[in-house]
Amino acid sequence: MIYVLAALLPPLGLLLNGQPFSVIFNLLLMVFCAVFGLIFHVLLLVPSAHAVIAVHMRRQDRRHREVVAAIRRHGPPAGYPR
Repeated sequence: MIYVLAALLPPLGLLLNGQPFSVIFNLLLMVFCAVFGLIFHVLLLVPSAHAVIAVHMRRQDRRHREVVAAIRRHGPPAGYPR
């Protein structure tokens, strides 16, 4: 659901995902792309793509931290060379 929100309303999706600095960058990107998007229409998709990629990277980082924390708590998986 956060991906749909990030694609349709990029600053709001980033804000709800807990990325305030990305919101500021995305707003600047939206202004730049709105001006030059009148000539190069593909630029209108850049803020949405930025938001979706930023949300995905944040979620991957959270998953990575959870896996590392679980390995630290319980040790490496069985059969893992030490």
